[in-house]
Amino acid sequence: MWMWALLPVTLAVFGTIGMWAVYAIAVSNNTVNITEEFPFISTCGSYNPQSCLFSQICNICCVLALWIVTIRFQQIRDLGCASNLNTVGLVLGFVSSIGISILGNFQQSVVKVVHLLGALLAFALGLAYFWVQTWLSYYSPPSHDRKWVVAARVIFCSLLLVLYGAGFRSESAICEWALVMCFFALFAIFAAEFRHVDCHKFTVQKKQRINSSDANGVWTIQEIH
Repeated sequence: MWMWALLPVTLAVFGTIGMWAVYAIAVSNNTVNITEEFPFISTCGSYNPQSCLFSQICNICCVLALWIVTIRFQQIRDLGCASNLNTVGLVLGFVSSIGISILGNFQQSVVKVVHLLGALLAFALGLAYFWVQTWLSYYSPPSHDRKWVVAARVIFCSLLLVLYGAGFRSESAICEWALVMCFFALFAIFAAEFRHVDCHKFTVQKKQRINSSDANGVWTIQEIH
């Protein structure tokens, strides 16, 4: 069902537009001064009214990311590649997604320590998650998209490592923006694999039990499948 490919694309597009909208609002109300320096994302989202929008964007991205991580985990299992590495990826993806919500709801200007913790969970564990997905994509059953998907993930993950390793993340706001855009691009790549998803359903109860009694007052239980 190709429509599932829209889910990661929605996250990437929504997150990208949302972050730049926060930037635009911060510039328009003079919360940041771009003539002095290019602002960090956290700086743009630290003050009202754009801080409310920043929090909401991060919360929605968190929910979408959790959904994507879950579907990808089940897709790998259904392909017959169930492994401990896939489970590790699920845990990394979940914690990283929660980190997105934490950094969005605890602004840098209010609770800096918690904000930095959320950023660490979101980006560091998020990078580890995408390296796991790169490995799983390479060793999962062959598909027409595998060659370019693996190559694209390697390129973006390597770029993220450069941004971390060179120390640009704390010294240059431009590199921080580039880092976040790379993360959105990595989520968008899932569209290539999600278009092969046949269906996705969540069953709460497979059987329904109905209690009934006969003329003698004897109760019986019938199961409806």
